Amino acid sequence: MLRKINLDGFLVSLILVVVAAVIWPEPGATGSPLHIEWISTYGISIVFFLYGLTLAPERMRAGFAKWHVHIVVQLGTFVLFPIVVLGLEFFTAPYVPAEVSLGFFYLAALPGTVSSAVAMTSLARGNVPVSIFNATVSSFLGVFLTPLLMAWYMKATGQSLPLGTVILKIVLLVLVPIGLGQIAHHWLQHWAARNSAWLKLIDRAVIIAIVYNSFCDSIIAGIWSDNDVLLLVEMVVASIALFYLIYGLMKLVCRFFGFDREDTIACLFCSSKKSLATGVPLANVMFGATPALGLIIAPLMIFHFFQLVIVSFIANRYANDGAAIAGPAKG
Repeated sequence: MLRKINLDGFLVSLILVVVAAVIWPEPGATGSPLHIEWISTYGISIVFFLYGLTLAPERMRAGFAKWHVHIVVQLGTFVLFPIVVLGLEFFTAPYVPAEVSLGFFYLAALPGTVSSAVAMTSLARGNVPVSIFNATVSSFLGVFLTPLLMAWYMKATGQSLPLGTVILKIVLLVLVPIGLGQIAHHWLQHWAARNSAWLKLIDRAVIIAIVYNSFCDSIIAGIWSDNDVLLLVEMVVASIALFYLIYGLMKLVCRFFGFDREDTIACLFCSSKKSLATGVPLANVMFGATPALGLIIAPLMIFHFFQLVIVSFIANRYANDGAAIAGPAKG
């Protein structure tokens, strides 16, 4: 079942470390003898170095010509998503903690996923080169646009984000490792391909450590004790509603521009999904070691789970429809 919806045990691991943080937060807290926060701090560079190492620029070239689709996808990711969340926040802000509202806007400001968007587009018989191009470009744009969007949002809501410090951290912990990874890609691309499973394991281990440390700090600081189970239910409902709202709006946009079936699939899957792999490390860079970090990234984790489940079913439906259109193979 996990394989079918593309979870691969990763999300199960995230759930388990959150449960572990709730039961026994002391070992993973900042300053504990295990010093998990060291992994959270320095592991970020490893995550983005591996991203640069495994990124193959030549894979994007086949989809470059579909510029009109690319513009729609990126506007959906970085413009429509934040606008929709701001609209929803207008009605919900008085009823949810400020950290949750911040978390949902942070979710909206993030780039789209890479691997899962491409995998689902392929499964649904969509335009894979377009998906590869947009997923990759979205990740690069997110390094710049996400901090800018968050700085604007936090200023507008009376909060502060030291943008200069954040940009310096992003340059040192994100851009430089990506650049070094791209340089290393020239010599190590075949080695990286042979060891992709181990590299993915390292990448996900760092993300799990960041989540564990964040939730341990949040539990010890009493952030979650101030909120009841109803808040979790509200975040689940809001995440599902947000996904379907964005997906439905983007479907109307694709229909308006007359995109064909393959381009529509790629557009929908790239613009409606948000990257946990980018979001968790970047949150650690932007918001620092605040005890509220666990609450801030909670909407992203919940949205990530449901986007995988929902898109998996949608992709399978598209795949079955595509097979019916193609008809039986002739022998």
